[in-house]
Amino acid sequence: MKARRHFTILDIIAGQRVGTQEELCDLLKQRGFDVTQATVSRDIKELKLVKTADGAGYRYALPEGTPMKNTFDRMQRIFRDLVINCDCSENIIVIKTIAAGAQSVASVIDAYENHHILGTVAGDDTIIVVVRSAIAVAEVMNLFNSLLNA
Repeated sequence: MKARRHFTILDIIAGQRVGTQEELCDLLKQRGFDVTQATVSRDIKELKLVKTADGAGYRYALPEGTPMKNTFDRMQRIFRDLVINCDCSENIIVIKTIAAGAQSVASVIDAYENHHILGTVAGDDTIIVVVRSAIAVAEVMNLFNSLLNA
């Protein structure tokens, strides 16, 4: 649970401006995590997040020099923790996740930058992955299945 929460925090701060622990608490609650401000404070310390100035005030971010690209290992952990199954039709792959898991999974898929994947659309527990061609679907499905079964 803690690892999923940490991944979600990184996903949140990568996608939007978060200036306070209370804001981060609220955003985590919207994604299905029952957290307190004290838990978020510990998470911020463990993730080594820093507050940086931007035009509108301060926001949480990773320290300078920390790569935001997702590694294959991270993608593997997220798939194992959040994905229930994958299926495909033509050049579309549908991924089912646990409740509130779709956005985190879609984020790591997009960051992985596979040249066969045009993009993702995530709801609460379902992701649509658009693959460049129907021929490439088998290769992408093999990747996703290997992540699930690792």
